[in-house]
Amino acid sequence: MARCRSFPCWHCDSRQFRLTMEIEIHYEDTDCAGVVYYANYLKYFERARTYYLRDRNIAVTDLLRGGTQFMVTHAEVHYRSPARYGHVLTIETRVTHRSKATLTFSHTIRERASRQIVVEGSATLASVNLEGKLKRLPQPLRDMPEQPLPPLIAPPDSPLQTAPRSLARRHGKQSG
Repeated sequence: MARCRSFPCWHCDSRQFRLTMEIEIHYEDTDCAGVVYYANYLKYFERARTYYLRDRNIAVTDLLRGGTQFMVTHAEVHYRSPARYGHVLTIETRVTHRSKATLTFSHTIRERASRQIVVEGSATLASVNLEGKLKRLPQPLRDMPEQPLPPLIAPPDSPLQTAPRSLARRHGKQSG
C-alpha cells in the first residue's frame, strides 16, 4: 500500500478499486470511556465517500450546483472492536452497487497499527433533486470509473487540491 505524507492520508489500491484514508481519533470523538462514540462512524463513512468521489474528480459542491443532492436511504454499521482515543484508523471505501438512481458505498475501518477490523458498514444513497424528488444519477456519477483518475493537478503536499475549471474541461471533466 502506498503512503502519502499529507493528512488525511489517502490512496487507491487500483486492483481493489477502493480508496483508503486515515483518521486520527481525538478526545472529541470518544465517549466517557475513551471509546469512539458509535454514531461517529457514520460521519467517518461520509467523509470517506466525499474523498472517494473527489479522487475521481467529482466534487459534491458541483453536483449541488447542478441540482443534485443525496439522501441516505439505508445504512448499516457492524461494530467489531473498539477504537480508542489516540488510535489512527484506516477507512477503506468502495462502490459495491450502482443503479440508475442510487449508489451503495461499503466501508471497512481498521486500526492502523494492528490492522484489526473495528467497523464494517455500508450506506445506500439516492440521487434527488433540490426538492427531494428521486432523479437519475448525474452523468459524472454514471460515467464514474471504479478506479481513480490521475490527478489533473497534484502537488505532492496537497493531494486534495482540485483542478481549475478550464483544465478540467480540457480533460473532458464536467464541473459546475
